[in-house]
Amino acid sequence: MGQLSFFSAESVPPAVTDLSGLLAGPGQVVTSAGRARISAVVDAQWRARAVAAAIEECGLTAEIARSEEGHPLVRTDAVLALAPLASQWTKGAVKAAPRGWVPGPRELRIWALAAGYGENDGERFVLGLDPHASDTYSALAESLIRAGIAPTLIGTRGNSPGLRIVGRRRLTRLAENIGEPPADIDPEVHWPTF
Repeated sequence: MGQLSFFSAESVPPAVTDLSGLLAGPGQVVTSAGRARISAVVDAQWRARAVAAAIEECGLTAEIARSEEGHPLVRTDAVLALAPLASQWTKGAVKAAPRGWVPGPRELRIWALAAGYGENDGERFVLGLDPHASDTYSALAESLIRAGIAPTLIGTRGNSPGLRIVGRRRLTRLAENIGEPPADIDPEVHWPTF
């Protein structure tokens, strides 16, 4: 493992806007009475713990529960502080990526924690997308390009859409941004390193 970059997630102070990384992936937002709650169903308990820790670093309360299908579910309380983020990420009641959004290191880290996985023993890394929000895919691909990490859109016809990052330079850039993996990460995830 190398030294963390100046641009890494660990060098940027936490902010509520970091949770836009959760919305770029599997996250959902619900608003009511001027408050908003962000939640995400993830595929492993280590992901739920890591996302909950990131939520709490932003100064919000996190809860880990189970979805109706039995998968780990992590969510915030419904709070006023999330209302601006919710309005940026929705059009009506539908999730929509904000025009011109560029994910910073903390947003990328939360996205990777919630839905990132390596392929081919770490030669590629995929940031998972919301299979119920196909209208966001192109905008999110453009967002990664603006962040200096050009992806390839994959799996758009199935239940596992994602943005695949390939190539040493791109993977190094991603790794420099998202930092070190959580201590309890599943080794099969193949977190990118630099």
